[in-house]
Amino acid sequence: MQKKKNIAIVGSGLVGSLLAIYLRKQGHGVTVFDRRPDVRTVEFSGRSINLAMSNRGWKALAEAGIEKEIRQLALPLDKRAMHVVDKPVYFQKYGNDGEAIYSISRGVLNRKMIDLAEEAGAVFRFEEKVWDVDMRSAQLFTGESEKSEWKEYQFDLVFGADGAFSRIRHKMQRQSRFNYSQHFIDVGYKELTIPANADGSHKLDNASFHIWPRGEFMLIAMPNLDGSFTCTLFLPFEGKVSFESLQTEEQADDFFERYFPDIKDEISNLKRDFFKNPTSAMVTIKCFPWSYYDKITLVGDSAHAIVPFYGQGMNAGFEDISVLYSKIEKYGDDWESIFEEYQNERKPNADAIAELSYRNFIEMSSKTADPSFLLRKKIEKKFTNKYPEKWIPLYSRVTFSDKSYSEALKIGDWQRQVMDEVMKMPNISEDWDQPEVEEKILELIQKKKPESIS
Repeated sequence: MQKKKNIAIVGSGLVGSLLAIYLRKQGHGVTVFDRRPDVRTVEFSGRSINLAMSNRGWKALAEAGIEKEIRQLALPLDKRAMHVVDKPVYFQKYGNDGEAIYSISRGVLNRKMIDLAEEAGAVFRFEEKVWDVDMRSAQLFTGESEKSEWKEYQFDLVFGADGAFSRIRHKMQRQSRFNYSQHFIDVGYKELTIPANADGSHKLDNASFHIWPRGEFMLIAMPNLDGSFTCTLFLPFEGKVSFESLQTEEQADDFFERYFPDIKDEISNLKRDFFKNPTSAMVTIKCFPWSYYDKITLVGDSAHAIVPFYGQGMNAGFEDISVLYSKIEKYGDDWESIFEEYQNERKPNADAIAELSYRNFIEMSSKTADPSFLLRKKIEKKFTNKYPEKWIPLYSRVTFSDKSYSEALKIGDWQRQVMDEVMKMPNISEDWDQPEVEEKILELIQKKKPESIS
């Protein structure tokens, strides 16, 4: 058992709320600070991308004892529904039977997580912005503005869970030998909505993740329990087809009519959201170290913000808490060892999922409609069904297991080399299901597999 600590968490988002539940299970006093109002009392911002809960997230929730409550908020999606221009909708299964990602509204989940953290005994202090932290003494300083009179709080430990533009990390950046980088992609996103039918049913298949791939941009839609779909339009900021080029209702009408004709009946609704909701940027943030002394550490996006194209941002943040908890159980009151081992284990995995997330954007927007890509996936699917012990697809390794992201990236690169060779075989498009293709893959597996891959 640990000695009871007085702990501050900065940030009441998903990761901060889950951490509060874990720490309360250990008997610690927990105070959560957030500069924003309580999300349970306000309309959500219109900046959301629906969440895709997968194995890592469920594992962390199960360890916290709240999986059952959260599953009631989720819809299972076992396939992609591809909406390609001038073609019927076609479906791509994610994995084996029973494997699915789960669509959850960010706003609904965040409200529930705060409720559960409060029920566990955590204290939330909303609309109280943290301006400074003394990392040696774990003192927090809050106030209405940077020039106002500040309140001072003394804690034993401080966790930064305050997102990609973390105030806690900002303070760390003033330390010598702190490494930090941020990279914005040239694509932004905007939240849109497809409402439910009059009877409350969904207008599209509610067991699918819907994608309209259009090369340099795309639209996605994920179902909600109330029959609606949260849609996200990913579009370049500038260029011929971009947010910059869509300034009038007429331009927006033309855009949706041209590129998304199968949802033309929803254009008036999509257009309303287009001009009402903000356009948001996406950033990858990397930094190290995540911890200083035995007093302070970063979790979630504060340590490793990523673009959302693998659906792993929340899952990676929840996995941070799961790993952190395992170190607490291992080291007890030795917080220096807890933080040190936590950051050293998580950092390579955070970098790996950042790389995988960026690559998946290219795949989702461009390759999912490419016949060569689809053939490649068909060959992989056939092979993995016959030899599951020899070939687990990269997506399944990331989404339907809790094996490390860094190992998944390494194995994915090796598998790509194998499939590059397979796709060079003569007449592969006609002979893809012939025995010689299978024999070629088996040969390449033995020839190309690095010794470092288990």
